[in-house]
Amino acid sequence: MRKVLSSVIEAIGDTPLVRLDRLTRVYGVEGAIVAKLDYLNPGFSKKDRAARGIIEAAESERTLLPGQTVVELTSGNMGTGLALVCGVKGYPFVAVMSKGNSEERARMMRAMGAQVVLVDQLPHSVPGQVSGGDLELVEQEAQRITNELGAFRADQFHREGNLRAHYETTGPEIWESTNGALDGFVDFIGSGGTYAGVARALKERKPSIRCYVVEPEGAAAAAGQPVTRPEHPIQGGGYAMSDLQFLRNAPVDGYIQVSGDEARKAARALARHEGIFGGFSSGANVAAALRLLQVEMRGKTIGIVICDSGLKYLSTDLWM
Repeated sequence: MRKVLSSVIEAIGDTPLVRLDRLTRVYGVEGAIVAKLDYLNPGFSKKDRAARGIIEAAESERTLLPGQTVVELTSGNMGTGLALVCGVKGYPFVAVMSKGNSEERARMMRAMGAQVVLVDQLPHSVPGQVSGGDLELVEQEAQRITNELGAFRADQFHREGNLRAHYETTGPEIWESTNGALDGFVDFIGSGGTYAGVARALKERKPSIRCYVVEPEGAAAAAGQPVTRPEHPIQGGGYAMSDLQFLRNAPVDGYIQVSGDEARKAARALARHEGIFGGFSSGANVAAALRLLQVEMRGKTIGIVICDSGLKYLSTDLWM
């Protein structure tokens, strides 16, 4: 019997791990995909873990003062996680987000008490396709607001609490659920915190596990490829940043590029055949795992994360 929790923060993590056997049969591949359903976190994404990790580390280090405002750049999921954690703990929160992200995210953050500041995209950018240049404009505004308010910057791209949340929880949970019967892990990168934390945790337990970074086609900067399409529809990551802090010392066995169409098709198939309603990056993870099972990891078991809920993309072409 589960105990009564003192707050919703304690409900973050310990999400189910599900075999996607119906999907692998439909695609005719040999092997298994096991999916960590982090869209079942209270804020409907894996970023709840990072939000809790960053805020609780800052409290422990006394770099976040009681009642101090928290500010963060977000594509929506980190902002939702921070809105949740800050709301429970009593910190005002300001989310700074590009207008190119789906409107559902801004609405959800506002409903949870956050102040949401939306930043215009670059003149040539397309709504729904947030580039690294668009993100740089958001970063500038987030830094301005932080300085103006004397706020604590959550800084998900650099604060170790992001990576450690996945190193200490997501990775070990996947390992324990599979009893170590895991051969690979793939993850679509945004800040890189999930990938680096999970990959380190798994590699420490079983060095032969192969871990792959997933990026959009045309924006695979981490793989060292020329960036030819910085704008793409896979929201929440793929910002074409070649020097992500969390990837510097992370174990990487390979890089996979996924197109927007592949991510859409995989997310729709995931919903149709498995009843799992994930977002764009979840589709990218599924597509990458399916590709590996067709060739170099045929017959193996690959772990992925269902990063967020498809409910956050109802206004986008993911479901139209």
